[in-house]
Amino acid sequence: QVQVVESGGGLVQTGGSLRLSCAASGRTFSSSAVGWFRQAPGKEREFVVAVNWNGGKTYYSDSVKGRFTISRDNVNNTVYLQMNSLKPEDTAVYYCAADPNRGLTATSRISNYDYWGQGTQVTVSS
Repeated sequence: QVQVVESGGGLVQTGGSLRLSCAASGRTFSSSAVGWFRQAPGKEREFVVAVNWNGGKTYYSDSVKGRFTISRDNVNNTVYLQMNSLKPEDTAVYYCAADPNRGLTATSRISNYDYWGQGTQVTVSS
């Protein structure tokens, strides 16, 4: 069992930065792949970025590549999402999720992720 809690969201102007954190409990987190997803009002949840168990593999959506960076600290059971050059279209609720079954990979498939947090709101003003 893994529990994840997101934090770090907020209101920022276009071009600004935020760092989201995903703090986890559970002994399998350090061997899990972790993904960040987001959902804007009226839209489906979409993949943002994922990282494998040791940070050696990452996979970014085209919409955030070059602007967002994912990293993880398995000692402290935390995954970070550094978001730079934010745009209004990045506005969404951001969710962290863990996939304990495919820790070697970093995938975009939502159904692979078993454990989800409650989300943190990110709002980018124009």
